[in-house]
Amino acid sequence: MSEPANDTNAQAVDYVIEDAWQKLAGITPARIALGRAGTGLPTREVLRFALAHAQARDAVHTPFDSARMAGEIAALGFETVEIASAASARDAYLRRPDLGRRLADESRVLLRERAGGPFDLAIVVADGLSSTAIHAQAVPFLAEFKARIGETGWSVGPVAVASQARVALGDEVGELMQASAVVVLIGERPGLSSPDSLGLYLTFAPRVGRSDAERNCISNVRGEGLSHAHAAFKLAWLLKEALARRLTGVSLKDESDLLLVEGRPPSARIG
Repeated sequence: MSEPANDTNAQAVDYVIEDAWQKLAGITPARIALGRAGTGLPTREVLRFALAHAQARDAVHTPFDSARMAGEIAALGFETVEIASAASARDAYLRRPDLGRRLADESRVLLRERAGGPFDLAIVVADGLSSTAIHAQAVPFLAEFKARIGETGWSVGPVAVASQARVALGDEVGELMQASAVVVLIGERPGLSSPDSLGLYLTFAPRVGRSDAERNCISNVRGEGLSHAHAAFKLAWLLKEALARRLTGVSLKDESDLLLVEGRPPSARIG
């Protein structure tokens, strides 16, 4: 047990027993080396857990500001279109995952009228299970990825800003846009130390009925995880390979990091 704190009245006593791995806790947000007080957790850790749990719940239930998001994406130079899934409200979205995977009838009509195509890539920005993540990460990521698009000359359809949406919604959007591939930017299910994590799902030849095994995923895009620049680099590499090999998913391994080893052309590095 640690020594009593230096208090002139000898009333404040620290009963917390520090964990031997305490130094490791300083290099990760993961909940490790918490210490203990008696047979339980220190009060500070109990409070931190309660805060993290509240932040995760907020991430799920905070309303998605699709109009603001569409405006910020348009400011980057992308054409945008706001759409919604068949889940009419958050409760329906959480209880009926199948509804979040299909477009609302009005959005399907809208896309048929406005989507145009064909395109090399369709982009969907979806709230998923963390609107907090989309609000924080989508625009900075797209700013990085736009530079990659400019380097390659890929044609890109209007960015679809989708409410109450799950990953598979991108299959229908990509199909309607006649896109060779679709990438869905989506708020990931919040963890207790990561309520703001963005996921990217790439699918070649999107159409309704694709399975998750036919997608490539880049996960944990956020300040404390994979940087926006690194994620944009990985997505560009995967998209280039997907278009060349005409596949994604378990048959396409992410070997983009091989370009980062010493001696490779500077243009292949993260810029």
